[in-house]
Amino acid sequence: MSITSEAELQKLREVGRIVAGAIAAMEREVRPGITTAELDGIGARYFAQHGARSSPQLVYRFPGVNCISVNDEVVHGVPRDRRLEAGDLVKLDVTAEKGGFHADAAISVIVPPAPELSKRLMDCARQAFRVGLAVARPGKRTRDIGGAVDREVRRCGFHVIPELCGHGIGRTIHEPPSVPNYAEPTARAILTEGLVLTIEPIIAAGTGEVNVDADGWTVRTADGSRSAHYEHTIVITKDEPILLTLQ
Repeated sequence: MSITSEAELQKLREVGRIVAGAIAAMEREVRPGITTAELDGIGARYFAQHGARSSPQLVYRFPGVNCISVNDEVVHGVPRDRRLEAGDLVKLDVTAEKGGFHADAAISVIVPPAPELSKRLMDCARQAFRVGLAVARPGKRTRDIGGAVDREVRRCGFHVIPELCGHGIGRTIHEPPSVPNYAEPTARAILTEGLVLTIEPIIAAGTGEVNVDADGWTVRTADGSRSAHYEHTIVITKDEPILLTLQ
């Protein structure tokens, strides 16, 4: 969506704060022995306390409140009775709706102690986001963001997962335009003031090829390599973008 009023911006800020708060609440409890279902419950309670709903449940009937993916699980991991272990690389992907507006963010967290490869992968995803964010200005195209992200990821020695990308957001989870993580030639949408979208580097230590599990949701690296994900919802302005989901 494109914001047309201060009231819309304030509503997006509100749901963005809820997303950030839910992520922080879950991140604090990431430790050996906790299950992904228990982490999801923490996020669910945070939503309930703040009058928000799970966008994946609302829009897609996702069988959880939040997407929690571990190690080679890339995105859309279904919360289960899986217990986290030391060294696991956990992706917390949270999308909330309140008052008809949606916001989306994700972080990667390592259960201590952190393996060096996982730490480099996690740091690369975060830095690739920053590089992409620096390009997000009016007049640029979505492929410009993707090209910047891809160059940074390759510089780190990793690969983006081309099938997975950022997107417009606001009145529902996924809106135009798509925001690829590489310089996709057809990604010609021009960034305009007020446009709301996500930038989300989703990267792998291996080839970047993925498969979908039998559950129909969980996306997993084909070669079993670890993956990382970092995402925020932003608003394009004439100056620096507004980060709606940064706590």
